[in-house]
Amino acid sequence: METREITLAAVIAALYAAIVIVLAPISFGPIQLRVADSLMPLSALLGMPAIIGVSLGAFIGNAYFMQFTGPIDVVFGALANLIAGWLIFRMRGKLLQACLAGSAVIGVIVGGYLWIYFPPPEMGLNLPVWAGMIVSITLSSVIAVAVIGFLLIQALRASGFVRLMESRGLKSYLD
Repeated sequence: METREITLAAVIAALYAAIVIVLAPISFGPIQLRVADSLMPLSALLGMPAIIGVSLGAFIGNAYFMQFTGPIDVVFGALANLIAGWLIFRMRGKLLQACLAGSAVIGVIVGGYLWIYFPPPEMGLNLPVWAGMIVSITLSSVIAVAVIGFLLIQALRASGFVRLMESRGLKSYLD
C-alpha cells in the first residue's frame, strides 16, 4: 500500500473508533445501532484502505470497552468487519446486495458470541438465545450498513467526492 492509502486507512480507523466510543451507549449490547458500521460500504469505494480502516477501528473501539465484553469482542468484532468489508468490496458491482451480505456476516459473527455477555432482546420469537442475538445484531447491522452506509456512498458519488478523491491520487473502485 502507498503512503496515501495507509493514511486513509488510519483516518477511517480513527473515525470508526471515535464514533464507537462517542456513541457507546448505542454501539454495544443486545440491541445496538453501531453507527460506525455505516462506514463499512466505503470498502466498495476505497478498497483495501477502507477494509483495513473499519477492521482496525473496530479493534480499537472494542478494546476501549473491553471490560464489558472481553477480548472475544475485540478480536472477533474486528474479524467480522474484515470479512464484511472484503465481501462488500468483492460484491461492489451490486452495492445494496453487498451491504446486505456484509450485514449478515456481522450479524452471524458478532451475534454468534455476544449472547454469552448479554441476553438477547425479547422479540416474541421462540428462538434459542444465540439465534435471537444473531437476528438482533443482523437487523441493527442492516440499518447501519445497508441503509445509512448505502445512502452515504450514494451521497458521496453524487457530490463529486469521487472525482476529488481521484484528483488527489486515490483509487476509486466504483464506476
